[in-house]
Amino acid sequence: MSENAGSRNPLQLRDQPETCRTADAEERSAWQRVIGRFADNCRARSLFVLHYCTGCGAIELPPTITSRFDMERVGVSPMVTPRQADILLITGYVALKTLKRVILSYEQMQAPKYVIGFGSCTINGGMYWNSYATIKQLDQYIPTDLFIAGCMPRPEAVQEVFLELMRMIDAGKANAWRDYYRNYDHYLANQQALFGPQWHTPTDIVAEAKHYGLMGPGTTGPHTRLLDQHAEWALDRIPEDYPERGENERSER
Repeated sequence: MSENAGSRNPLQLRDQPETCRTADAEERSAWQRVIGRFADNCRARSLFVLHYCTGCGAIELPPTITSRFDMERVGVSPMVTPRQADILLITGYVALKTLKRVILSYEQMQAPKYVIGFGSCTINGGMYWNSYATIKQLDQYIPTDLFIAGCMPRPEAVQEVFLELMRMIDAGKANAWRDYYRNYDHYLANQQALFGPQWHTPTDIVAEAKHYGLMGPGTTGPHTRLLDQHAEWALDRIPEDYPERGENERSER
């Protein structure tokens, strides 16, 4: 046996090409559409809803959840944390202070995420349309997929809107959450008009937009410059002569 034959790896593939074939952009896009379509079909049949009650409307939810209408039989289950919820269901009027928590809860949800406005208050303010302490249009501050009109809507209407949202997800039409990333500066401008020019949440929406590939001309703008300023402050190095914690107190003593 020759030396070359003895040193050959028996597991080595014969006639192996030097380069491997990679899928082109069009082929990858086709596969992404197929996988995305399958994911939408599965997602539409297993949804977790976070109910954010602002003071009214909650009385209609127990019949919807429990055995009378039993929303779990259509694939919708309650969830207690925004980080594991798919749907944010907002019931009743939304006060200015409450809106801050609503925005923060929405931004903590993992994409794709959906919002349902429950009752007339989320559409046009309802019976509080002339109140100085409530907002009038929820979709001006966070993207909203569906509204349920009425004061208050019946459990049948709640169940029907869940079924409609499932049909939208299955058809790939429930994409309002993408608008928050593509037009974040618009939503942030409306939020800052209420809370002041220094308002922002701890969530880095611009970084998430880059992660999901949803950066658009409206993602950044004059109202997102504050976020860049905070990022610069976070990267600033602490001076070497900066006093340690408690050093000033010891020196004063």
